[in-house]
Amino acid sequence: MADIVSFPDAARAEEGGLLIRSLRDGVLRLVLSNPPANVFSIALLEALMGELETAEAEPDVRVVVIASTGDVFSAGHDLKELTTHRADEDQGADFFEKTFRLAADLMLKIAHLPKPVIAEIDGLATAAGCQLVASCDLAICTDSSTFCTPGVNIGLFCSTPMVAVSRAAHRKQAMEMLLTGETIDASTAKDFGLVNRIVPKQYLAQVVSKYAAVIASKSPLTLKIGKEAFNRQLELPVEAAYDYTARVMVENMLTQDAQEGIGAFLGKRKPDWKGE
Repeated sequence: MADIVSFPDAARAEEGGLLIRSLRDGVLRLVLSNPPANVFSIALLEALMGELETAEAEPDVRVVVIASTGDVFSAGHDLKELTTHRADEDQGADFFEKTFRLAADLMLKIAHLPKPVIAEIDGLATAAGCQLVASCDLAICTDSSTFCTPGVNIGLFCSTPMVAVSRAAHRKQAMEMLLTGETIDASTAKDFGLVNRIVPKQYLAQVVSKYAAVIASKSPLTLKIGKEAFNRQLELPVEAAYDYTARVMVENMLTQDAQEGIGAFLGKRKPDWKGE
């Protein structure tokens, strides 16, 4: 586990409706604030997507943390909002497509974002909420957090959450979650591969902040190169993966940050990253 340290209060958070945003020392915190269950309404999905698009272009952002207010990290899609649109002329088909496409685009944005994204979970993460956890690069939760993909219980299989969950958890464990719809505890989620660390509730923010600070201290260009290479090589056969990553290593070695980092290591000094 990362060392537990105390950090000063973050810069004054900018409260903007469904999200609370704050940026300090290269770490952007996006806190879901759609009580009581932080469901993914169209408005919240759009707000998250907008913040991630801004973060991608903002050089001051090195790491993104996604957290939540209340006792539920996220209960997934807004079923009441979806059900309302069954009265539409097309029985809601267009709205359903818009919702699930937007959610998929959000998860892809996290995967393709050239900056690490950490999920900070305290409470229940269910359906698309569990999908969000699985989509993030790292996930740290409290010992009282729980996770599930319960769509099968209401006749709506968690097909889109399955994409992220099946890539984070082991195959049979992912199928167990999807087929039973049962809730798993934090320890089981860690065993399955959904989360990296479990910490007591009172230390969650400090531990996440420590991880984020350590990552934010690295070369932003190197993090970008590494995250992209990690995701791409996973989809390749092992021989092709080595061919690809060898080329990445050469390109990385030719960057100014690699030259600076190696020089700093050999010279026993702190590197001065330029992002070049």
